Parts: sequence; structure tokens; C-alpha cells
Amino acid sequence: MNKKLFLIILAFFMLQLSFAQDKSLYTKEQFIKEGDTLNYRMLLPENFDSAKEYPVLFFLHGAGERGNDNEAQLMHGSKLFLKPELRKNFPAIVIFPQCPKNDFWANVKFGNAKTNERYSFQKGGKPGKAMNLLMGLLAKFKSEKFTDNDRFYVGGLSMGAMGTFELLRRKPKAFASAFAICGGDHVENVKKYKKVPLWVFHGGKDTTVPIAKSEIVVNELKRLNGNVKFSIYPEAGHNSWDAAFAEPEFLSWLFTFKK
Repeated sequence: MNKKLFLIILAFFMLQLSFAQDKSLYTKEQFIKEGDTLNYRMLLPENFDSAKEYPVLFFLHGAGERGNDNEAQLMHGSKLFLKPELRKNFPAIVIFPQCPKNDFWANVKFGNAKTNERYSFQKGGKPGKAMNLLMGLLAKFKSEKFTDNDRFYVGGLSMGAMGTFELLRRKPKAFASAFAICGGDHVENVKKYKKVPLWVFHGGKDTTVPIAKSEIVVNELKRLNGNVKFSIYPEAGHNSWDAAFAEPEFLSWLFTFKK
């Protein structure tokens, strides 16, 4: 092995080790309700003081990160909140819950033969087990003395964006603002969260969740005079979260809002 190749391999492993160490800042936690368990990872602000009140952000992952290892949900987004300048400027409690493998954040039906769609969003309906646990976890943090109830936020990507819309319609008064990356919802649910400021993102070439799914939500929010921003990345596919996380005003916009 030549020296140049060795240095490249060494740099790669050092980078992987660095990320693994960074992820350890997200402590492993569990929320148990009526015998069911929701795994989650939690990042506390630097110099956390339980006598103070902090904003709380729930980040909902996509379908590919489901499971019970309490690890995979950190694949996308977790690095963003570890950046020193962001930890300094936006001290917050960041929660990454993990949806179980055979569940889904949102109330979605799969395989519609009539419309030939991969999935369709439902109006109303009871929450699934994962959403029920998520709402329980939300209630837990709402009751903590060290959280600021006027500054709760939620967002997610793909399945997590769908879950964001569902959580917003079920708990519209809980959140000061939210974001949704490559998600969607039933148009008749939108009115329930029209008062929550929303930043929606989508890739123009997304074939997994077509951009029309976000457009339905955004157009309805505009019709209802909601506070909505819509960022389209014409050349991006399903991984539009990379562009969304790179938006200079992403977190400053989110954390601007208070209830």
C-alpha cells in the first residue's frame, strides 16, 4: 500500500471515529407507555442547567431509519445540531425518536390500485402506535420544568415529514413552528395546523415522494392565509434534506417563533 492511499484510508477512519464520538453526545433514552417502548436519542445544550428553561426540537426520521437499535435515526440531521456555532447560537434540547420497524409515523395507506400511487394520506383516523407513543413523549417533555412550553418545534424528512404534519394536526397548539422535507398530507387535514408557521422543502426530481405531495399542503396553507415558506430544489431527488440543512436561515427561522 502506498503512502498516499494509506493516508486517505486513515483519514476516512478518523472521520468515521469522529462522527461516532459526536453521536455519543446524543444520550440513549426510552419512553414507555402502557407496555410499549419508544427509543429516542437526546442532545442537551452545552452547560445544561436544569434550573433554566430550554426550547425543544423533535426531529422525525424517514422510513429507512426505522428499527429498535436506537442508532439509525441519527443518520440524517444529527450532525447539524452538533456544529459548535449552532449549539452556541441555538441552545436547545434536540430529540430524535425512532419509529419501530413495522410502524409508520403517519396514518398512511400503501398501494392504491385505483390511483396507482405508492401510498395515500388519510383524513382523520386514530393514531398508530408510534404516533401515540410520540404524543406521549411530547407530553412528558411539556411537563418538565426545564423546557419552555412556548418554544417547542417539530420537523422531519420523508416519512418524518408526513409524521410532522400528522403531529401538527393532532397537537396544533403544542408547537411554535415546524419544517417538513419531502413529505405530504391529506388536503383536508391542513386547516388544523394553518396557524403554525411552516417551512416546506422538496426536490423537483423526487420520484419517491413526488413534489406534488408538498404542493398540495403548501397551496392549501396559502389559500388559508397560513404562514408558509416553500423551497424547491429543481435538480434534487429524494435527498432534498441535504439542501434544506444547508439553508443559511434554516434554524434561525425555526427558532424565531414563540407561541
